[in-house]
Amino acid sequence: MSRVLYFDCFSGISGDMILGAFLDAGLPLADLRGALGSLALDGYEISAERVLRAGVSATKFLVCEQRDHDHHHLDHHHHPDDHLPDDHHHNHGHSHDHTHGHELPSENSHYPHRSLAEIFALIDRSALTQAGRDRAKALFQRLAEAEAAIHQMPVEQVHLHEVGALDSIIDIVGAVYALEWARADRIVCSPLNVGGGTVRSAHGLFPVPAPATLKLLGDAPVYGGSVQKELVTPTGALIATAYANAFGPIPPLTVDRVGYGAGTRDNPETPNVLRILMGRAADRVQGDRVVVIECEIDDMNPQLFGAAMERLYAAGALEVFYVSVQMKKNRPGTLLTVVAPPELREPLSGIIFQETTTIGLRHYEVERECLRREVILVDTPIGAIRFKLAWRDGRIVNAVPEYEDCAAIARERSLSVKDVQAIAHQAYGTAQGAPIPRS
Repeated sequence: MSRVLYFDCFSGISGDMILGAFLDAGLPLADLRGALGSLALDGYEISAERVLRAGVSATKFLVCEQRDHDHHHLDHHHHPDDHLPDDHHHNHGHSHDHTHGHELPSENSHYPHRSLAEIFALIDRSALTQAGRDRAKALFQRLAEAEAAIHQMPVEQVHLHEVGALDSIIDIVGAVYALEWARADRIVCSPLNVGGGTVRSAHGLFPVPAPATLKLLGDAPVYGGSVQKELVTPTGALIATAYANAFGPIPPLTVDRVGYGAGTRDNPETPNVLRILMGRAADRVQGDRVVVIECEIDDMNPQLFGAAMERLYAAGALEVFYVSVQMKKNRPGTLLTVVAPPELREPLSGIIFQETTTIGLRHYEVERECLRREVILVDTPIGAIRFKLAWRDGRIVNAVPEYEDCAAIARERSLSVKDVQAIAHQAYGTAQGAPIPRS
């Protein structure tokens, strides 16, 4: 059964919140330390602590600077930003309040900001798998391209104080490692609460989301909430949009693990946490939207209806059917109905106008529900026959032999199709050890 991971971003998302959530869900801190330690970034230490955010227990991921290496003293640097934009605060001079972030060295820290090539060299020495290294490099490349586009400079000239800071490297490489650990087959993300208010940087005052964040969000669904702070950081936007297979509500799943990753600020309005759900995909009814295109026709040669249907199916229609209707002036006519994915409405409408005599169409979108389907091969005394199975809530609710297979065997063996279907049903029931469910 496939594994599903869900990012619930009701209070935004940032790099440190992602790592805190995975640690809370069971990722061993020692394993994360080992993966990050392989980067050979001297002078830092990572840790985690249990905190409360609006009464919700969560894990806070911390990055600390080692100031006194002889005595192994960890100096926790409390940045004034709470939802620290993990990958651009060092150079952009933010002074506003964020709602998440690391405890990090200040802008004047002796830690260098690295170039993209230097970051790639660090990643190549990491404990990530080869696929993970490639993914981490692609993330940094995309982050650098976003910053370069905003500042109107070539990527190679972006000396990555925006991207190459210590916290950015830890966040991104750590997140790639955590997502490898999760082994999710599908990742879904909720619409992103970006917060509100403004961001003050060295370049001026900007509305939330900040320019880099907005660039990285792309076409991901976002909304503003009551918290007037920046809730989605560039690193958070980068990871969510790079990994999510889809955006939307929680998909059907059986939850095995839950993790809460905390931001620094404890907002009284809502828990300042990122929640992740990990579990197994559930066999439930799947819903989607389709477009229905309709028209009535009373003046067309009947021979043309077949050609129209063939072209519509070839162009991607899900269903095409005709119904006899009585039209105005008491004339008999035909109702043409086409069901299709919404994005195909325009090309299918064009085919209808080309292949029929109608001069007008109706179209509207509707929800539909489909059971999960599976095709299996069943051995019968007269040959192998495919069965189409339909699943709901973890059980088979319908099993039907493929008509084409039954018809072909009926012709070969001079049997009726209904006799072949009966033999197929019996063989399926014997193989399953129970009566076959029928529609």
